[in-house]
Amino acid sequence: MVLGVSGGIAAYKASELLRLLTESGHDVTVVPTQAALQFVGQATWEALSGKPVAHDVWSNVPSVQHVRLGQQADLVVVAPTTADLMAKLAHGRADDLLTATLLTATCPVVLAPAMHTEMWQHPATVANVATLRERGVRVLDPASGRLTGVDTGPGRLPEAAALFGVCQAILAAGSRSGRDLVGKRILISGGGTREPLDPVRYLGNRSSGRQAWALAATAVARGADVTLVAANVDLPDPAGVNVHRVSSSHELDEQMTAELNNADVVVMAAAVADFEPTNVADQKIKKTDDGSSPSLQLQRTPDVLSNLGSLRTGAAPLLVGFAAETVAADDDPRGRLIELAQGKARRKGADFIVGNSVDAGHGFESSDNAVVIVTPDAVVAEVPLASKEAISHELWDVVITALSKRSDPN
Repeated sequence: MVLGVSGGIAAYKASELLRLLTESGHDVTVVPTQAALQFVGQATWEALSGKPVAHDVWSNVPSVQHVRLGQQADLVVVAPTTADLMAKLAHGRADDLLTATLLTATCPVVLAPAMHTEMWQHPATVANVATLRERGVRVLDPASGRLTGVDTGPGRLPEAAALFGVCQAILAAGSRSGRDLVGKRILISGGGTREPLDPVRYLGNRSSGRQAWALAATAVARGADVTLVAANVDLPDPAGVNVHRVSSSHELDEQMTAELNNADVVVMAAAVADFEPTNVADQKIKKTDDGSSPSLQLQRTPDVLSNLGSLRTGAAPLLVGFAAETVAADDDPRGRLIELAQGKARRKGADFIVGNSVDAGHGFESSDNAVVIVTPDAVVAEVPLASKEAISHELWDVVITALSKRSDPN
């Protein structure tokens, strides 16, 4: 891999990304610009990568380094990417080692822009980003937040863990096309809703949001425009994803409904609490001295997946739901899981349901899972125990096939 670093204050964050890449076993060559070395010195990059670092084309001339790095890389990621570097790349300039490497790279290229909001939104930058994306470069949308000085807004470099996730997702795509979701707008929900009981307590579930995060990262890696509605997830925003944070089932329902018509594909991976207290106490419910317990009356929460199914215009957008079931005690757990998943698909009006057994020691609060993907009438795919990133790629393969059949029914 090649990690490019251009001259912005966010260059210090790239050192953490480098650590994550090298500790996961990747062979990383760091190529900073001269300006980047004003922020983080050469010794830091060499110490963390364990390799010599150069920034101009006159280093290691016999190996023709300015050509070989791009030719041999499996992935090039530039973090941070300045407006100036994107302008150079959009116009084919190669006046240092990093731009020459980018011009010779035939592998996937990921740019993680970081700059002030005004620079990100300037028409010149907008045009350059569009040009690069048309050429197949993965230009991530920056995060929003605190920038240099007192400024805030879009233009912040995503956190290192989020950028690492994008790199891993691209590499994990393997033989897949890697760009088959370009132009597709994907809406994903994730996490678990919390239904308030009083100002302190709530009814909820154990969903961590990891599967939704994996879905978002892999979709971005394959070129999609992704919006993520996150319910109570303690994870950094995935890089290049537009994230909306919600808490209750009502908030989730409202946000998903608002985004529905902007999507080509909707994936309801959030675990929605099925019930909520009929009455929410204004004050914390206290224990009484007589040892008695209060009675709790429940009512149904909004059925978000069914609502989305009923609000679609015909069969658009494509609708995918998740079903977490407990079937381990059944005589035929696989058959029972398929039966429950297909039944849910029919009831909710979903095109696909991803079913998994949460009593099999994986699923919730885990980095891996085993799932079955069904339509109301058929089993489309079965994925044995695998990482949630691998499961995400399998689901996107199913989605791509379905979208292709819709656009070309013959």
